[in-house]
Amino acid sequence: MVVDPSSPSSECPVARTLEAIGDRWSLMIIRDAFDDIRRFSEFQKSLGVARNILALRLKTLVEVGVFDVQPASDGSAYKEYVLTEKGREIFPVVVSMRQWGERFLFTGDETRSVLLDNEYGQSLMPIEVRSSSGQKLGPSDCHRVRVVAGES
Repeated sequence: MVVDPSSPSSECPVARTLEAIGDRWSLMIIRDAFDDIRRFSEFQKSLGVARNILALRLKTLVEVGVFDVQPASDGSAYKEYVLTEKGREIFPVVVSMRQWGERFLFTGDETRSVLLDNEYGQSLMPIEVRSSSGQKLGPSDCHRVRVVAGES
């Protein structure tokens, strides 16, 4: 992924993240990868996405380093899309989006999926933003500063 340095969003990490992984299908592919889906056909079956869209999104996710393409683990002629460290680091983002959706987009009587930890089978604690000293922070507790490369 190449970002145009003259773009107004080129300095914004949120904008760059959205350019790399911010569309619906990319995030759904990444979500499925966290559930151990690795093959093109498995992604397509799970998501119901058109082959051309899936192929384009997987290609982009490989280019930005979210996935590596590897030979199939069962020795077949297929290839698998395996999350890289960069890809695995998206997990808290997906969990945060999931928790927000669980809280605000479902009524109590609607069917939905929930994420449980493997060891205890319990719901996850809500993700929170905390300061370096551990204090819970909200939007009014933070501010942005511009960091210019080469300046100290």
